Amino acid sequence: MTDRAPVDGDGGTPAAPILVVGSVALDEISTPAGHREGVVGGTAVNFSAAASLFAPVQLVGVIGDDYPTDELDFLLRRGADLSGLERRPGRSFRWGGFYRRDMNTRDTTFTELGVFADFHPTIPDAFRSAPWAFLGAIDPTLQLEVLDQIESPVLAACDTMNYWIEGTPERLADVIARIDLITLNDEEAKQLSGEYNLARAARWIRSRGPRHVVIKKGEHGAVLLTGDGFFLTPGFPLENVVDPTGAGDAFAGGLLGHLARCGSITGPALRRAVVYGCALGSFACEAFGARRMATLTMAEVEDRVRSFGVLTRFDEGGVTET
Repeated sequence: MTDRAPVDGDGGTPAAPILVVGSVALDEISTPAGHREGVVGGTAVNFSAAASLFAPVQLVGVIGDDYPTDELDFLLRRGADLSGLERRPGRSFRWGGFYRRDMNTRDTTFTELGVFADFHPTIPDAFRSAPWAFLGAIDPTLQLEVLDQIESPVLAACDTMNYWIEGTPERLADVIARIDLITLNDEEAKQLSGEYNLARAARWIRSRGPRHVVIKKGEHGAVLLTGDGFFLTPGFPLENVVDPTGAGDAFAGGLLGHLARCGSITGPALRRAVVYGCALGSFACEAFGARRMATLTMAEVEDRVRSFGVLTRFDEGGVTET
């Protein structure tokens, strides 16, 4: 990667920046592929690792004085602005997880909030007019604080998780009513809506505010619901999954990254963005933390996106009679 800021699809105007607010963590991860401690991760990092391939990223978060900031240098080389990353005395947010052999079942082994416990995002003046914004799966109260500070982005997106769906449903409803796009996994979509059927769940969520609903299905791809109807894409058939921890955030980074790069939120742009999201999510699984994303190039991304066309192409002519 060069230090040059990414440009739009025509190779001319620099892509507009993407604001991301979320956790910056040090993870301890155990999977069938091995065990690692002190892995640089968190929503904001994993999202930025993907989105920075497409557009400049403006990151807002908090770390302790134990955080190895040199491991974020790859984001700086891609033009990311980390001036919104606060460093405070104390320990950084730490999380531990253990994955079963199928890689779909995960147990949280510990959570240490550290300096993140008292975090209230302050959006720098230079970030407030960012046309694209992503709110990671943090406390809905903090997500609302961010929405109160930013200035009418082209698209504001958010993620959430089971903990907030169960614990703060009213505040989460306030967030959902104010954003344009939501990403969440299939279990979360069903819990949030109370619907077992995924199509009905997506429609229920969309009726609460977001124009666009994206439901992540892990290795099975993703579902998009917009005013144009449903769009489904498969997951990429990886043969070697190392660590799926940051895949959902990388998915969101690829999705918003493509939208920022092309400067469009039309139906075709959104559908293609979901494919980019699935491609970036698959790359994130190939190594622990953000290590694979740190070396990833756009040439590799575009090659994998083309492979999705091969995976889903079929003859529309029907059966030929003999």
